[in-house]
Amino acid sequence: MPKTVGVAVSNATFHFDKLYTYAVMPDQQEAVRLGSMVLVPFGRGSRARMGVVLACDEEPEHAKLKYLFDVAPASACLTPELLRLVHFLKERTFCTYYEAVKAVIPYGAQYKPALAADGVTPVLQKQLTRHTENSYKLVGALQQKPKPTAKQLAAVALLSGGERTQNEMEAHGITKAVLDNLCAKGVVECSKVNKSIDLYSSIPLKNEPITLTAQQQAAYDALLPGLEDTAPHSALLYGVTGSGKTLVFLKLIERCLALGRRALVLVPEISLTPQMILRLKSRFGRRVAVQHSALNHTERLLQWQMIQDGGADIVVGTRSAVFAPLENIGLVIIDEEQEHTYRSESAPRYAAQEVARQRAAENGSLLLLASATPSTESFYAARNGRTQLVRLTQRYGGNPLPSVQIVDMRAELASGNPREISLAMEDAIRRNLDAGRQTILLLNRRGYQTMAQCDDCREVLKCPKCSVPMVYHKAGHKLLCHYCGTQLDPPPKTCPACGGKLLYRGFGTQKAEEELAQLFPEARVLRMDQDSTAAKDAHEKLLARFARHEYDIMVGTQMVAKGLDFEDVTLVGVLGIDSLLFAQGFRAYETVFSLITQVVGRSGRAKDPGFAIIQTTDPDNPVLNLAAAQDYDAFFEQEIAYRKLGLYPPFCGLCVVGFSGPKEIEVARAAARFSALLGRQAAQQPDLPLRVLGPTPGNIEKINENYRYKLTIKCRADKRFRDLVRQTLGLYEQEKLPAKATVVVDMHSDGDI
Repeated sequence: MPKTVGVAVSNATFHFDKLYTYAVMPDQQEAVRLGSMVLVPFGRGSRARMGVVLACDEEPEHAKLKYLFDVAPASACLTPELLRLVHFLKERTFCTYYEAVKAVIPYGAQYKPALAADGVTPVLQKQLTRHTENSYKLVGALQQKPKPTAKQLAAVALLSGGERTQNEMEAHGITKAVLDNLCAKGVVECSKVNKSIDLYSSIPLKNEPITLTAQQQAAYDALLPGLEDTAPHSALLYGVTGSGKTLVFLKLIERCLALGRRALVLVPEISLTPQMILRLKSRFGRRVAVQHSALNHTERLLQWQMIQDGGADIVVGTRSAVFAPLENIGLVIIDEEQEHTYRSESAPRYAAQEVARQRAAENGSLLLLASATPSTESFYAARNGRTQLVRLTQRYGGNPLPSVQIVDMRAELASGNPREISLAMEDAIRRNLDAGRQTILLLNRRGYQTMAQCDDCREVLKCPKCSVPMVYHKAGHKLLCHYCGTQLDPPPKTCPACGGKLLYRGFGTQKAEEELAQLFPEARVLRMDQDSTAAKDAHEKLLARFARHEYDIMVGTQMVAKGLDFEDVTLVGVLGIDSLLFAQGFRAYETVFSLITQVVGRSGRAKDPGFAIIQTTDPDNPVLNLAAAQDYDAFFEQEIAYRKLGLYPPFCGLCVVGFSGPKEIEVARAAARFSALLGRQAAQQPDLPLRVLGPTPGNIEKINENYRYKLTIKCRADKRFRDLVRQTLGLYEQEKLPAKATVVVDMHSDGDI
């Protein structure tokens, strides 16, 4: 049993994030192991801090060791694989050990410091109380004297089929009093079990066989050897929108389960989980667990415990589901793999694809990336043979791809149409309404009007805490900052800079909803954006209502663009895409191409042909035209040439180091000093390829009273480079610079900190 342990503590700075040695009390030795959550005395005042055991029987640094305050039960111990992921995140993303621990286990499974009943002794307390329920099993025969009641006979008959919970018994009319009586007789035994929560239990099971088209079958056959082999493999399933990639997933999952292994399915957005859950649950039933941020803490914890206890064969969820405590993984699917939502923007700054690759390597799994518009890096790797490439070139059911019209909004304005919805779009929506068909409109901005501009000095009204324009929201009649949440209520009428008149202009989802109501008073319009989907289960409920044809038109932000499958949608409109075309970051064109291809692909997925309209002030833009033609291969050739010329991924790694603090001059100086320290360290390794750009102000110079600067480093993203950055961070902390500007390192940034 361990006498000493090495503990990583919470709230450590990068510089002090090491293992601290503690002694273990004799009565704790049975409970302590690698991965245990512990409470430790830390620092001069021996304040209670959370920690995790990452080493056992560490050599003490000095003779006088402090003892652990408390140890969590063995059920809260990190599994060996999750422990290895903690080390992996620490090494790859420059986070602290405890930040990594908090990423791999949900909030509800974590602990916090508390005081025992005596009010003095520090102890661990669960963030959420454990939810248990009574479970009953048959252990003896029911005597015939005295004569058993009908309810007792019914209870015994039910339990003869296996153990059941109190809830399940009560659903059959058997009360707790009847069960208590049977327990007293020694016929039934009661135990406490974790409450299981079968989310989405209303989804009916369908046992219809999965029928694949010839092309889908060929894709499945090509991927099967990688699944059946116990060595790790990776593949890219590149299929046009509507080609039926999901059916190939289902068939592979079916085979994976038949092999006695488990599957992990990741989707990029919460709005896409309902449809994926529906497909998996209707096919595989209760053995599907769900992990995403729209679940409340209790639901998420109970699902996590179900996975940890071996009660799930399939886990489906968004980015954080990649850490599910699933063992014996045979298949990892990442749908819409190009999406930026797979990259975490807070510590640890990981990419789900990178973590999935690591887990696939450990488990000997098939990692399957899938998309109609793969990221340039993934397609380049597949083209060069580093990843297996499998194509689906035809739509399911032989449907043609939608025809696309590009509308020049400058011509609309010149012909006297001041509205944001073009005449062509208006006509097409009207025809669609008359035919009883549905329409999806993509608009990349939430809110009502996107900015207030002074008529005299032309200044745009910006957030007082951030260097971004404020957005008018009509429902609350106020201006909001989408970065820090600052509100101006009521909205000002005069310019704070010169006193001139403020004009509200621009076009958000709320304004679009209103304009559609004026043009088509008979149409039922659904708005899907962050504001309308904030409530619990809002995504599912709204999408289900749209599927039931309770709405005619859905207008929304990017969440309406991907993965959704509605038979009656035959028209898609793209409004306000130009702002993305001219966005910063080397992925700007890839993002626009993907978004348009994806949203156009929502149209004409059943028997009726689809049509799409793209509104723009730049109708000759090659990216728009290639997206309209759904010609990914031509786009890739153009994009890869640009990446090579400008030296961007996949031809180099890109690391962005961000600095922020309340005083701009100090942030700028700290960034310059980090750059100098990095240069000094790099000079000792002249063979290390490196190109440092900046420091420059961040794309958004100020957020929530903090000024931002960044360094962009083009590098070979390997261990040598990470060690170099780690050394530089150590020197930065030694010079006490974090007090002037906090520093973050992001190995997965688009360069747009």
